Amino acid sequence: MSVSRDSGTGRLEAIWLKRGGGAPMDSVDTAVLDLHGLRGNANRGGKRQVTIISQERWAELMDALGADLPPSTRRANLMVSGLDLEKTRGRVLRVGTTKLLINGETRPCEQMEEAHAGLQELMRDRWGGGAFAEALEAGDIRVGDPVSWD
Repeated sequence: MSVSRDSGTGRLEAIWLKRGGGAPMDSVDTAVLDLHGLRGNANRGGKRQVTIISQERWAELMDALGADLPPSTRRANLMVSGLDLEKTRGRVLRVGTTKLLINGETRPCEQMEEAHAGLQELMRDRWGGGAFAEALEAGDIRVGDPVSWD
């Protein structure tokens, strides 16, 4: 299913915080986004403060693989629905009351191949690994918040 990048409003479906490199991702219902990224997340600061995946794109990848891996396998911080992340570098994503500047495409690493044979290669197409962003406006975010392009 292809979703227009410019469709109205989507939804924040999940939030994960990374404890550290290779460590498990912790699912949370709410998080604080400050100007360095998500509080409690291992990766903070710089242009890659927050990573984002699309629920629809993840479902496409799982269909193509014939797999049913949990989205946390991707090791992203946020999962959104209703918006296409492909080719959105330079756009501003509003998540609840916060704003994120999309700085580029998250390239899939070898951990994706370890999770399932063929996943890393599939993710290289159409921004399948999602996007990375930096915070422009801080605030609290929660699962269920609306997401939209600013």
